[in-house]
Amino acid sequence: MNAVVLVEGRSDQAALEALAARRGRDLRAEGVAVVAMGGAQAIGRHLDRFGPRGLDVRLSGLCDAGEEDDFRRGLERAGLGPVATRPELERLGFFVCDADLEDELIRAHGIASLERIAAAEDDLGSFRTLQKQPAWRDRPPEEQFHRFLAAGARRKIRYARLLVDALEPELIPAPLQGALAASRPC
Repeated sequence: MNAVVLVEGRSDQAALEALAARRGRDLRAEGVAVVAMGGAQAIGRHLDRFGPRGLDVRLSGLCDAGEEDDFRRGLERAGLGPVATRPELERLGFFVCDADLEDELIRAHGIASLERIAAAEDDLGSFRTLQKQPAWRDRPPEEQFHRFLAAGARRKIRYARLLVDALEPELIPAPLQGALAASRPC
């Protein structure tokens, strides 16, 4: 293994792997592993395993804005810091999604594109049902779609791939591009 990309969850992993495939990269052949940690709180344990005190492979990563401080503290404890700012995180190969990867992808697509994708997946009826629910009917459609992604079993993982595959290259969110680029062999 030459490099590890640390991500919070399986949807992040699916999105990065989809982007790599789309760009013609064979991560396995390159010795790059995208590791879903099961949440940002696990960053320290994974840095111990893969970082300078462990296997000492090239590291990069992707996290949600709400978990940025967990990543900073973990990187500092692993001896890779100080990491006080987002540019310092990025210099180390770690990128932050505002607010999360799903939010980045939703913004990149826009609601019309998201609805076309949901229709192609035979999910538009389920999305419309969610939109009619009292707790969601007055919210912006982007928030509704975010909730829709989280509501179905494995939907978030499946849609991570679909949304990455359907984006025009210039619309791929910068944090996703950055984390993948940082994993490239030297």
